[in-house]
Amino acid sequence: MLTQLSVYQLRNLQAVSIQLGQCNVFVGANGSGKTSLLESLYLLSRGKSFRHHQPKRYISHHAPNTTVHAKFADGGSMAIQKAQDASSVMRLGQQTVYVQSALAKQLPTLLIDPSSMDILEVGSGSRRQLLDWIAFHVKPGFHPQWLAYQRLLKQRNTLLKQSPRLSQYQQQELAAWDKGLATHAALITHYRQQAFDEWKPLFEQLISQLLPDYAPFIQLRFAAGYNTEVPLDELLQQRLTQDCHMGYTRIGCHRADVQVLWVDDAQARQLQHEQQQLQNEIPEQLQHQQAEGLPQDQLSQKELLKEELPHKGVEDNVREQAANVLSRGEKKLLITALRLSQLPILSGASLSSGTDVSEVLPVVLLDDITAELDEYALDILLQTLSQLSCQVFITSLDTEVMDKISAYWPQAHLFHVKQGSITQAL
Repeated sequence: MLTQLSVYQLRNLQAVSIQLGQCNVFVGANGSGKTSLLESLYLLSRGKSFRHHQPKRYISHHAPNTTVHAKFADGGSMAIQKAQDASSVMRLGQQTVYVQSALAKQLPTLLIDPSSMDILEVGSGSRRQLLDWIAFHVKPGFHPQWLAYQRLLKQRNTLLKQSPRLSQYQQQELAAWDKGLATHAALITHYRQQAFDEWKPLFEQLISQLLPDYAPFIQLRFAAGYNTEVPLDELLQQRLTQDCHMGYTRIGCHRADVQVLWVDDAQARQLQHEQQQLQNEIPEQLQHQQAEGLPQDQLSQKELLKEELPHKGVEDNVREQAANVLSRGEKKLLITALRLSQLPILSGASLSSGTDVSEVLPVVLLDDITAELDEYALDILLQTLSQLSCQVFITSLDTEVMDKISAYWPQAHLFHVKQGSITQAL
């Protein structure tokens, strides 16, 4: 567990040093520095801010860099210094480390804040990162494969942008890269699927508490980003002409998604009947196509089914994005369930790695806790957190929230934040 946090020259936090407990509550007006305190912890763990990616946006005015330093209960420590040019110096104990993942492994963070409440509507990237954060912590082989895939993908896209037509040598080079991409993609998808299988029942359990009336109709689904029944390099070669024209790689595990779907049970039963009828029709259609001379290996029964089903309305009607059905308040609860359901996995990862959870716990950052949740949802959130092995940092505009928090953490630390100054309440 973190016992001390020091922050220097991050926004209006010029020089802050505080002693920490398992639950830490920061109260102050807007612009006082509450969110900046959470930002410093996120920066320490992930090497970036959740508000701006450019360091010059969060480094204090005229300061050359910002530094965040933390101590653990066992006497260990970790620190990061971020410069204006985005270069970093990182230390774990007395050792300098050169990859951010070394710090992230020791300090897993989970952020729930108002700005993250749009992940249902934005592109797949934010939802994919939720799954990858789990895979990073529970599947040791995931991160090296992901890094290797990203390097090859960058090389491939650079080549695709150079010219809509590739020379024979460039095509051979691309084919070799595609083989590598296919190998890495298969392993990445395997790790993601395993992480998803652990995550899904936890999400379902929490959504049944936060949205009990809607829980039977909300479904979490993992989409790999490509047809995993065919090696990725074969699919990439089939789409090479179009990729050259577009200038980027359109399919692959970099397009994976975690879809939050709304399933209407009555429609599902009706369309399952239609789907079965369609499957019964397929052998006749295959015989017709073969009679016209189409090679059998170009039109398998499964491929024909995939082509026909969307036109029958199965995907469009049975499953649509939950964001299109739920109200804004309900979506907030759903997103809270998505994020909070990761916590038991992160806590379990600390245990399975042999780390003493009394020394290093997953850190949960809750920004402006009362802004996005009603009293019922807030109670569920606090109750769930109090039952898990984690360290909690909460910000709020006023101290009234302490009545609820103290019911779960009687020894919670309360801090008052004013114009970049942080003092602990007596």
